[in-house]
Amino acid sequence: MSFSETDIHRLIDGELPPAQAGEVAAWVAADPARVHLAEAYRRQRGLLHQRYDALLGEPVPVPMLETVRSGPARRRAAANQSMFRRVAGTVLLAGACATGGWFGHARFAGSSSAAAGDAMAALPQRAAVAFAVYSPEVRHPVEVSASEEAHLTRWLSTRLATPVHAPALGPQGFQLVGGRLLPGEDRPVAQFMYQNAAGKRLTLYLSTLAPGGVSARESAFRFERVRNVNNFYWAEGNRAYALSGDLAREELMPVARAVYEQVGKSAAETPAQPAK
Repeated sequence: MSFSETDIHRLIDGELPPAQAGEVAAWVAADPARVHLAEAYRRQRGLLHQRYDALLGEPVPVPMLETVRSGPARRRAAANQSMFRRVAGTVLLAGACATGGWFGHARFAGSSSAAAGDAMAALPQRAAVAFAVYSPEVRHPVEVSASEEAHLTRWLSTRLATPVHAPALGPQGFQLVGGRLLPGEDRPVAQFMYQNAAGKRLTLYLSTLAPGGVSARESAFRFERVRNVNNFYWAEGNRAYALSGDLAREELMPVARAVYEQVGKSAAETPAQPAK
């Protein structure tokens, strides 16, 4: 019977029936490379449980429970509010046309900028939650692995409707594990995951912004700690980024700087898309 790396994971996680576990253990023991791999996964599993078990066992915050419980009412209120905005916008636009049009232009440009600003304010929280959910995963940390990086970036670029690249962080000691697509508030977002030789993981959360962009203050390189997750975040063109991890701020900063420089260069080299 042939086995694979998946069976090593299942052995370490205690998911195999006793008879099959013995067969897989014998198969692993027959090859020093497989023994080394199994030991590495076992150490990683121990480190991840040591680091995150307490966090995963924490009660759900009361504000989050209230948000979930009041979801239907919130959605109805949001729908009503959206309808009100559309009606008000129509009235404003009609008035602006009668007075030359500039006021209407300024009103709608301001709305886009405010929406982008709101997205930036929520970015570190969303990125930290995504990190906390997926970084402890041993068997399924990503949807598409780094071995298929070209496919991963094409897929995410298509889904986000903007060119997406995974920064190279080898000089900083981190290798790409892979990435996944995540749901944002009103659009898809991407997450790339990285890991160093000690099993420490980082995630890069990438979202697109609403038309209108953000102000210089909102796009600045900033830091925020959400529970035990440190986040550096910023905006570049029509994209927003957050690098998250449980490294100390001074350890995370040079990695974030490397990402910041690479995505900035990538954005500068990406040709402008023709208007549709």
